Amino acid sequence: MDLMKLMEDWKGYVALSDVGRGEGYEQKLRETIDLLSNARNLPPHKQEYLLREALTTSDFPLLFGDVLDRQVLASYKAVTPVWKAFVKMSTNRDFKVSKRFAITGGDQYLPEVAEKGEYLASEREEEKFELSVKKYGRQFDISWESLINDDLGALKDTPERFARAAIRTEHRIATGLYAGHAVLYSHGNRSANPLTIANLETALEYMDSLTDASGEPIQNSAKFLVYPPALHNTAMQILNSTNKMWVYRGTTDAGPTAYPMTNVIPTYTLTPIKDKYLPILDAVSGNLGWYLFADPKDIAALEVAHLRGHERPEICMKASDKVTIGGGAISPMEGDFVSDNVLYRVRLCFGGCRLDWRATYMGGYQG
Repeated sequence: MDLMKLMEDWKGYVALSDVGRGEGYEQKLRETIDLLSNARNLPPHKQEYLLREALTTSDFPLLFGDVLDRQVLASYKAVTPVWKAFVKMSTNRDFKVSKRFAITGGDQYLPEVAEKGEYLASEREEEKFELSVKKYGRQFDISWESLINDDLGALKDTPERFARAAIRTEHRIATGLYAGHAVLYSHGNRSANPLTIANLETALEYMDSLTDASGEPIQNSAKFLVYPPALHNTAMQILNSTNKMWVYRGTTDAGPTAYPMTNVIPTYTLTPIKDKYLPILDAVSGNLGWYLFADPKDIAALEVAHLRGHERPEICMKASDKVTIGGGAISPMEGDFVSDNVLYRVRLCFGGCRLDWRATYMGGYQG
């Protein structure tokens, strides 16, 4: 049922990657790129004439679509989202919920075995997580008039818009997995402490003190400090200060107390990450929430996945629903019957889940 629904949803659209390429296609593609970008610096009337002539050819829709597709891929790869540093990446083979298992036990220290004694079996526990990907997308249209305008401005920024929409969608989903999440941060790994040197020291020590279900130490030392834009300057001061200053409020009869003056936070070599979606998606802590994450290669708090074989945004083009008076097909570049719009769709298959809470810590919680 899901497969049939997916197929019907894209009725009338043709994936650019599914269309066959004839002989000399790459040469034609280069010529199309040169035409759209006016690489030969043709006068406006000459470029418009050649573009109109190309619009009537049968292979120009495919060539133009491939130009868009390649530009989207380039724009998509050109940006490295900040969340990818502290989130585990994978793929799902379909849209069904897939299981992620965390097995504990069997790796704790080995007990002594007496002479002729029995080797005792270890107990193991299994924790299950569920991850599924969903389909996201939007229809984009370009007016027929824009296609033949001299400046071609509507064409030049379309790939960037496609790519930016996909990047923003992934970012919102990834940040939404952890931004002040009640379940992920309900195991003692959350506090209301603001971002200061002392509070960050406490959080780092807390993460280092955690053990697995068997009571054994784990490799979950914090590597990433994630925060909203409002805490960027504070984070930079903490991570780059060599000394710390203590402010005394009042006096005591016991006399002054000695405090160490060296800021040890820089020795942790934390990677600062500014997540601009935090104040947007966390309605509770907003600009005050800050987070620590371990290296996902050691232990992961979050995992996201693309649909296998669909690891990038995909563009497809809608065939025109117009025909000539004689019943012949019309180029998709001539647009639809009602409005002459040329229609494209961008599709993204993406999802995520939360994993081990020991791999993260939240400070500045306001709930």
